[in-house]
Amino acid sequence: MFYGYEKMFKLIEHLKQAIVGYIDYYNNKRIKVKLKGLSPVQYRTKSFG
Repeated sequence: MFYGYEKMFKLIEHLKQAIVGYIDYYNNKRIKVKLKGLSPVQYRTKSFG
C-alpha cells in the first residue's frame, strides 16, 4: 500500500484496514538506522523512560 505498490480496493472497508495496518507497520515495526535501529515507538519510549 505504499508508493510503488498501489492497489485497487473494491470496498472502502478494505482500504481502511490497509491504512490502519500500514500505520501500525510504520510506527511499530519499521526499523530506522537514524533511530539507532529502533522503530519510532520504541525510540520514543526509550527516550522518555
